Amino acid sequence: MTKKEKRVEQITSRDVDFSQWYTDIVVKAELISYSPVRGCMILRPYGFAIWERLQAEFDRMLKATGHENVAMPLFIPESLLQKEKDHVEGFAPEVAWVTQGGDEVLSERLVIRPTSETLFCAHYAETIESWRDLPKLYNQWCSVVRWEKSTRPFLRTTEFFWQEGHTAHADEAEAREETLRILNMYEDLYRDVMAIPVIKGRKSDKEKFAGARETYTVEAMMHDGKALQAATSHYFGDGFAKAFDITFTDRNNELKYVHQTSWGISTRSIGGLIMVHGDDDGLRLPPRIAPVQIVIVPVAMHKPGVLDAAHALKESLSDYRVKIDDTDKMPGWKFAEHEMKGVPLRLEIGPRDIENNACLAVRRDTGEKQVLPLDNIAEAAGRLLEAIHSSMLSEATELLNKSQYEAADWVTFTDLIAGKPGFVHAYWCGSEDCEAKVKDETQATSRCLVETDKLDGRTCVVCGEPANHLVIWGKAY
Repeated sequence: MTKKEKRVEQITSRDVDFSQWYTDIVVKAELISYSPVRGCMILRPYGFAIWERLQAEFDRMLKATGHENVAMPLFIPESLLQKEKDHVEGFAPEVAWVTQGGDEVLSERLVIRPTSETLFCAHYAETIESWRDLPKLYNQWCSVVRWEKSTRPFLRTTEFFWQEGHTAHADEAEAREETLRILNMYEDLYRDVMAIPVIKGRKSDKEKFAGARETYTVEAMMHDGKALQAATSHYFGDGFAKAFDITFTDRNNELKYVHQTSWGISTRSIGGLIMVHGDDDGLRLPPRIAPVQIVIVPVAMHKPGVLDAAHALKESLSDYRVKIDDTDKMPGWKFAEHEMKGVPLRLEIGPRDIENNACLAVRRDTGEKQVLPLDNIAEAAGRLLEAIHSSMLSEATELLNKSQYEAADWVTFTDLIAGKPGFVHAYWCGSEDCEAKVKDETQATSRCLVETDKLDGRTCVVCGEPANHLVIWGKAY
């Protein structure tokens, strides 16, 4: 059956209307439904299963490095949020307030958490006494609320799911090490689980997290050349500790402030999966994050022995996440449905395959078909799944590499931003005025600062003054 013969509703071509293509996929692949609450999405079972896979993988990585999960309250008293000036100013426009409980008007407003720094700080102030209590390596999986003006499923929603890590350390060196360790773990998660290459770097002061001393980011490139801030890791120094009086007695019996970090990855990562790997047939999921890695489609399953053979095949593949589609739909419908949902590998088995002790394997990423003997099918399927991951990562890496450009002057810079989807490497003096001019005149932003020892003689792409940073600029979601 050719693609034109599919008997399911088609999605918009991504080259015709990328935004509509994205919306079509999140709805028709049954990832989300729109909720009655403005800007909020209903994560349907398949969409939540993808999030559960990411959660399981990163939770395993966190626990292997000594982190523990906790759960903080949903509500934050206004007085607590006000304790760190930069933090409250940064989040004030996005805060949702609770002013009444039942019939009672509250004496103090409550914030529905937009993030939980203040809650963790209050807890640490009570529970940290000496150097023996450190480090505190805490993480929580939860949802948060930010009152967004414009929303899009996964990418920007009023409520979204994430993990937020909050750690406390005895000194600056240890906290900085934690900040970068987590940044590297995010890079590993995207590359090794989601088959997405990322660029690591530090955010400019204007783009950093409210209350942080430094913010580090992993930036991913979407198929249309726009950037997605894929995860962030923040070094707080002792600013929050001083605001909340989080002190400890060190080994020399001296009173010190802790140094803190926070970091997070959210369900916007699923939006990244769609926009990096999806095609005109729907999702293409890397095997390591796919809720279903292999779907078995019995062909002519009304004939004797076909369903039994399908179940035997599934049993042989018990090391993988496998589903048998034994619904009464026609095979062509099944093929299209599982392509839409991005299942990495489809195995078809019918009477002729049973006679030949084989099945037909179809890769979702390339559409390539090959006959696999049923003997040692688990090993063969495993090799195919690994090949699919490698191929998808290579494809995304090729797009990232070929969509990066360099600009040494303003005219070249603006021409590239306007005409070449992707990232532009250009030097910057560090002035917020120059950074603002880029955003105002091109709609691009500084994605991250790149470490370089080639600043001598370099000039700012905006004003021509001596450069202090090499920056990756780009339009973003």
